[in-house]
Amino acid sequence: MGTDTVIERSDGGQRRREQRGWYVYDWACSVYSTSVLTVFLGPYLTEIAESAADADGFVHPLGIPVRAGSFFPYAVSASLIVALVAMPLVGAAADRTGRKKPYLAAAAYLGAAATAGMFFLAGERYLLGGLLLILANASFAVAMALYNAYLPQIAAPEERDAVSARGWAFGYASGALVLVLNLILYLAHDSFGLSEAMAVRICLASAGVWWGTFALIPLSRLRDRRREPAEAAPVSGGWRQLRATLRDMRRHPLTLAFLLAYLVYNDGVQTVISQASVYGSKELDLDQSTLIVAVLLVQVLAVGGALGMGRLARVYGAKRTILGSLVVWTLIIGAGYFLPAGAPVWFFLLAAGIGLVLGGTQALSRSLFSHLVPQGKEAEYFSAYEMSDRGISWLGPLIFGLTYQATGSYRDAILSLVAFFVLGFLLLARVPVRRAVEAAGNRVPERV
Repeated sequence: MGTDTVIERSDGGQRRREQRGWYVYDWACSVYSTSVLTVFLGPYLTEIAESAADADGFVHPLGIPVRAGSFFPYAVSASLIVALVAMPLVGAAADRTGRKKPYLAAAAYLGAAATAGMFFLAGERYLLGGLLLILANASFAVAMALYNAYLPQIAAPEERDAVSARGWAFGYASGALVLVLNLILYLAHDSFGLSEAMAVRICLASAGVWWGTFALIPLSRLRDRRREPAEAAPVSGGWRQLRATLRDMRRHPLTLAFLLAYLVYNDGVQTVISQASVYGSKELDLDQSTLIVAVLLVQVLAVGGALGMGRLARVYGAKRTILGSLVVWTLIIGAGYFLPAGAPVWFFLLAAGIGLVLGGTQALSRSLFSHLVPQGKEAEYFSAYEMSDRGISWLGPLIFGLTYQATGSYRDAILSLVAFFVLGFLLLARVPVRRAVEAAGNRVPERV
């Protein structure tokens, strides 16, 4: 009995150490989502594309005519091509060997390096910007799939909502801190002897340095659960495992039903995140400092929103809480369509609404999905989950870009995103989550 108690305490201490390390990876990488994807890169890369455009406002990557304002959302969407190939293969290899950490390290540092390389974006180098965005976004997605796959291993079923919410809270706190530093640099760039463009380039590159530096902490604390290595060669074995994963997912139709709902509504969430700064800059005539303050407001409120919705989930269950947040998202996007140009106060109010539901929607979706994953399939299933998580969504940016390309109106483009939240709500409402948890072979928590 004494031995069992010692082991229990030791395991508990190790689990808490891993959880704290796990939180820090969100602290490390969320700066990319916030400073790069949400604030600076969209307007800056659009300006570079506009400077390279012809008299009609089109650039011609690979000889294809693209309206300069659509180049950034198209590049975000194109990053899925790389991620679609990489994520399932890396996830399968990580599950097959039980070694997630080396893959996590490789993806994190490739993404951090590509982000740091954005310092060299200047002049008319819009193609370089698109390439670095695709590399950084795809690497971010691969790393996040592996990071999320640790959740079922480091947290018991009853504590996953809270652990997931704390991870998001760490990420939003990090994003807020770095945005404050970015705001100081951007507003006082003349005092530092910097041009506005150079200040933006430093903000972009510093996100990569931050990401790579703090990633050292989770990589030192998270531990692999080793398995017997597969006999097949890594590449061919990865493709065989990918096919086996797809077949296995068909044996869990309720898990797939939740995943489909998530992919739909989170595509809308991620498109709002990645395109909001472009909408505010180009349609509402707001300056960069206003956009930074708005996103900072989102970051601060998202910390409380994630923790608050985590508490609501303990009372009402994760599914009902997520459904409520999707209603709020629909109202927010509808209101965004009618925002007057040149009125930052209304934009700040909209940002506050987004902040209150953003963190909770994402955190509860992640923890709910973790209950629906069969044991031993975490990295593979989270690779599929990650295809729409935090910046790698593709359909939303594509529709946003196509709508703008066809109409020349960012208001029409933003309104097109309402469909994602409405359809996502309807799909999620039909998922019997308790039966889905049981069908995956997992213990059903009291509230889910």
